[in-house]
Amino acid sequence: MALDRVPRRVGVVGYGRLGQSLVSHLLTQGPELGLELVFVWNRDPGRMAGSVPPSLQLQNLTALGERHPDLVVEVAHPKIIQESGAQILRYASLLVGSPSALADQATEQQLLEASHRWNHTVFVARGALWGTEDITRLDAAGGLQSLRVTMATHPDGFRLEGPLAAVPSTGRRTVLYEGPVRGLCPFAPRNSNTMAAAALAAPSLGFDRVVGVLVADLRVLPAPLQAGDPSLLRSLLPWWTSSSHLRPPITALASVTPNLLPASVNIGGFSPCMVWCLWSLISLL
Repeated sequence: MALDRVPRRVGVVGYGRLGQSLVSHLLTQGPELGLELVFVWNRDPGRMAGSVPPSLQLQNLTALGERHPDLVVEVAHPKIIQESGAQILRYASLLVGSPSALADQATEQQLLEASHRWNHTVFVARGALWGTEDITRLDAAGGLQSLRVTMATHPDGFRLEGPLAAVPSTGRRTVLYEGPVRGLCPFAPRNSNTMAAAALAAPSLGFDRVVGVLVADLRVLPAPLQAGDPSLLRSLLPWWTSSSHLRPPITALASVTPNLLPASVNIGGFSPCMVWCLWSLISLL
């Protein structure tokens, strides 16, 4: 059923498997949900050929302001947030689909400053972290003493960088990393997004005290990303309000850094600034 309101303009940055699914659903179901796809950008433009209408292909990310988006959804790589996140916020609110980017303190600060300067909001997808709301409530109540997130998958499921890429998998189960999430994110940017969401969900611990454990397990069969669920798009359905006197926060779906967020914001629900019901991005690529 069509929504009786002005469509919200959405841009998508990244055209991998998740980006392709999101774009497909926006093109087919967006109008009935009050969403209008206004551009798609990918580092390799050739990947969009034949599947994204030429009029929607954005060749230069710096030109996104010409498309007048309300929200830009990043489903590409943490480097995109680190390199272009602050610039995107000049023109639109930003949904970060690669929260491991926020392990870099300079990036987090840049996004916060740009959010305040341009009066746009940063949302962070919680990814595959079920129970985020419970972690946040426990942390806010002062009852969270420690948090440990273990990811075990087949060695072929990892895309590791730096020294982690050279760690050999010995035996059926090998612990590749165990330590602060902040130290893991730079070397496993595609395999640490759920851990990064946990660090945001527990701000009293943060990236330095939430422990991430990365395990290569030969008993776990590698599985492709399942991004074809139409509910992904339905849960992006926006409720729109505005209140210019409030600071635009950096917000995670049920995982928030409190000093960046007004107390009146209802986590996972409605914000008095600008409200987007975020979907649960599957971020273990």
